[in-house]
Amino acid sequence: MNLSTIPVPPGAPTLDRARGALLGLAVGDALGAPAENLTPEEIKARWGRVEGFVLDEPAGTDDTEYTIFSALLLIEHGHQLTPAQVEDAWRSRIANGAEGPFRGAGFSERSTVENLRRGLTAPQSAQHRHAWSDGLVMRAAPFGVFAAGDPLEAARLIAVDGSVSHEGEGIYGGMAVAAAVAVAVAGADLDTAVDAAFAVVPEDSWTARTLARALAAVREERHASDATTPQGREAVERAIRRAAVVRGYPWTDLAPEAVGLAFGALAAADGDFRTAVLTAVNMGRDADTTAAVAGAVAGALSGADAIPAAWRSAIGPAGGSCLAWVRGRHVLEVADALRQAAEPAAQIGGTR
Repeated sequence: MNLSTIPVPPGAPTLDRARGALLGLAVGDALGAPAENLTPEEIKARWGRVEGFVLDEPAGTDDTEYTIFSALLLIEHGHQLTPAQVEDAWRSRIANGAEGPFRGAGFSERSTVENLRRGLTAPQSAQHRHAWSDGLVMRAAPFGVFAAGDPLEAARLIAVDGSVSHEGEGIYGGMAVAAAVAVAVAGADLDTAVDAAFAVVPEDSWTARTLARALAAVREERHASDATTPQGREAVERAIRRAAVVRGYPWTDLAPEAVGLAFGALAAADGDFRTAVLTAVNMGRDADTTAAVAGAVAGALSGADAIPAAWRSAIGPAGGSCLAWVRGRHVLEVADALRQAAEPAAQIGGTR
């Protein structure tokens, strides 16, 4: 797939789609958090089927907080973002900063922090056993929002950010999501967003192969089953998991797997926000991240108004559970600031 063949709409990105991307991510994160690391069978035993928030006080996880962290770096440095600036922020605001009760988040984040504390610098700081994790995938949406309409630039910028914490497939997963969000915020449809994801990663990469298998599984199973019925819906979800999940591996945070599950959920839902996010949640695994990615892309495709009102209203400012530095920041304010940093304020105002 060549980026030059992807038809990116010429119109200006809208704040509604930018807000939809980040709010959709936060909603997916909060919906998926209780199901993280569970199997579909365990989810069914606990809740039947997740159809909304299962906690009285839903909240985002490291997915939302690191999204805000990366977004604020983009707002500060824009297209001139460098690995040194990212590394400096990790040192001052994470490694040497105040941590929330979850102590900085997942495997890739903790491994990166420890490498930085040992004195390693980028890209050596990303050389650890979890460099292929979905920790960059989860914070990819701001790069698409900032570089709306330019998937190649969105992919380049997230690779800069990821050079401190990830390598190889860990970076490819982030690039795929950032590129998809970039064209979706600009008004593209789901097929074009998928094409953009394929276009920015190596054709023979684990990420590209898993994404292709997941999408093929959706097409094949929907042809064989009636996906409008509960039985057909579950059959499609099983097919996506068979295509994307690495069985026998003890952890659920693989970047290629997360991309395959999230985009499989989007394809199964034809981009519909509610269906895509709930499909991702009910497939389990790293459910907060896969639902966050599905929510980011679906929100970018349709805008914030496509997110159910009760879900939108449940999202408040970040609580600082992992990164104390982002406490009090709201994803909607961050989305507005990203678009203002990317384009003149007058042009943004005309697209509301």
